[in-house]
Amino acid sequence: MRVLAVPFVVPGPSGVAVRDRLKHLTPEDERVLRAVGGYQGVLASADLKIRCGQGLEHGADTWAARKRGLTKVSSSRIAGAITKASHDQWALGRRGQAAHVRSLEAGIRTLRHRLSLPLGAKGTKREAGGYRSKGEWFRKSRRLADLETRHTAAVTDWRAGRVRVVRGGKRLLNTRHHLAAAGLTVEQWRGRWEAERWFLGADGESGKRFGNETIRVTPTGQVSIKLPAPLAHLANTKHGRYTLASTVMFAHRGVEWADRVQANRAVAYRIHLDTVRGRWYLTAYWQRPLVRTVPWEAARTGGVIGVDTNADHFAAYRLDTHGNPVGEPHRFAYDLSGTTTHRDAQIRHALTRLLHWAKQCGVPAIGIEDLDFSSEKTREKHGRRKRFRQLISGIPTGKLKARLVSMAAEQGLVIVAVDPAYTSMWGGQHWQKPLTTPRRKMSRHDAAGIAIGRRALGHPIRRRTTPPPHDRRDRVGHRTAQAAPGAREREGTRPPATDHAPAGVPPSGTRKRQPSAPKTVRDAPRTHQWVQHPLMHPG
Repeated sequence: MRVLAVPFVVPGPSGVAVRDRLKHLTPEDERVLRAVGGYQGVLASADLKIRCGQGLEHGADTWAARKRGLTKVSSSRIAGAITKASHDQWALGRRGQAAHVRSLEAGIRTLRHRLSLPLGAKGTKREAGGYRSKGEWFRKSRRLADLETRHTAAVTDWRAGRVRVVRGGKRLLNTRHHLAAAGLTVEQWRGRWEAERWFLGADGESGKRFGNETIRVTPTGQVSIKLPAPLAHLANTKHGRYTLASTVMFAHRGVEWADRVQANRAVAYRIHLDTVRGRWYLTAYWQRPLVRTVPWEAARTGGVIGVDTNADHFAAYRLDTHGNPVGEPHRFAYDLSGTTTHRDAQIRHALTRLLHWAKQCGVPAIGIEDLDFSSEKTREKHGRRKRFRQLISGIPTGKLKARLVSMAAEQGLVIVAVDPAYTSMWGGQHWQKPLTTPRRKMSRHDAAGIAIGRRALGHPIRRRTTPPPHDRRDRVGHRTAQAAPGAREREGTRPPATDHAPAGVPPSGTRKRQPSAPKTVRDAPRTHQWVQHPLMHPG
């Protein structure tokens, strides 16, 4: 049994993003936005190429040189925004490359293990067995060679600092070869491709007017853009600025945004075109001050709600401070089929209902598993179990973490992450049957929610055992087999509640006392016959 990780409080979000639509744009406004986005997009593509070519040799001097080159053809603030975006994209590609290497290593380990076993060897719950036939063994040996070749190339790129990044997205690039399946024409795909490669964004700067000098939004919602030097002839106001006919008014967090703008605090903006709907949007970003995380001891004082994440629903159960289940189980369903927008909306709706229920219960914390299926989604891990692999891949772990943390922070709730080991197995073993009644149907997922909540509170998952009866010679003895919160190996298998084994023999193999004599001759077992002594014989 592996060592369990200690529960911890997840830190809250560090930034905020709000969006509003740019309505009633004139044809001239759209022409200027397209021109600025296309021009700056070309500069961003060239800068990203230079940054990827530098690899690990990048430094402050090379960064300054790139920024000076972009300043000559745009402006200092636009150059800073482009170079920063290039750094962020290179770092994202670097993290994706590391995750790809780990995935290849997991597949190689599994294949090597299964290929080393005899044909038809049975597996266990933890490791798969051997392959069924010689044909399958041969095909998997070829796949192992392919994965080793890909792993060698990926490691070589990682050590050299070489990443492969596609501005606009690799998926959209591959869609060009499958336009019929995507339901797009060449013109539609070209418009979407160009819109994704535009660059219409600017970082904020505290102390500047309204928090941003390049894309400026006044408290009344008026939007103006500082045009690059080659496009300064398109300006309709002084100082080379172009003011849009549309105004914005952020309905969500509008008061917080207005306070920052009026105080000249930094606010970053991004303008993008939704080619499917034909709408322009403006997104505002700003950072929040660092808030000290609530200690774990304080987060569990008022109880917790344990949440088990599944492919189609959240199974939640409320627990008090002592780890006792309160009330009935709750399930919050969602449907992850369809488009990305539909899946995201389903997750938000389910999390909203969960958080509202937590506020109604007055619980200050929510316990959730720290899930990571990066090594579990490979087809080498589960072989032919395609439905199970699809089930694991469908669980929204990454998006769920980001959504839940940001949404819980707005409700004043704390998220406690726990180790996911054995929660479903032990929950079903110790909590599903005792809590099942004719009027309450407990599923394995509901029991797992209880296990997660108890682990978030610092309690072991197992229930308290029944104390021994009073008629035993050693009287009551220990009341329960419940381990203290700080006891080592408290989640492991424990000995019986008394010092005797079930068969009546202690672990040492010897009895502590001899069995008592029977109280009556009638109750005594007849193991021998009465025989008269030879000296007392009458003859």
